[in-house]
Amino acid sequence: MSDDAETTLRLERLIPMDPAPLFALWTEPAQLVKWWAPDGYEASVDRLDSKVAGHWRVTMRKPDGDEVATSGVYRIVDPPHRLCFTWAWEGAGGIRGHETEVTVTFEAAPGGTRLVLVQQRFDTKGARDGHGSGWSAAFDRMAAMARA
Repeated sequence: MSDDAETTLRLERLIPMDPAPLFALWTEPAQLVKWWAPDGYEASVDRLDSKVAGHWRVTMRKPDGDEVATSGVYRIVDPPHRLCFTWAWEGAGGIRGHETEVTVTFEAAPGGTRLVLVQQRFDTKGARDGHGSGWSAAFDRMAAMARA
């Protein structure tokens, strides 16, 4: 088994927005689709039951028209402070792949909110790094939305 450094992703960013509206970007379907998918993809929310034990599922349409989906279950929903949910990509027939856990904290800070994301239990360093790129791009979109 890999050590935690290789199987855990940690990102931190100051987003120029108060914690409550930033938290809503993660829990309201109309807000989530504005930033969730990687560049060039279009997200649609299939389910976003943002309460403890609630299920979520988001489909992303690639530029070539193919679709990929990811889903999970909320473990902690503490607005506007913290979210924790499981995450797995879905394969053929909706079969979920390797599951990770995402914890996001929202801390008021000078200039906005300190957003910290920790995604853990990746099965490979490559998977961790790929998610790091995706989340970083998403955080850039959130920051741009906040400045608009």
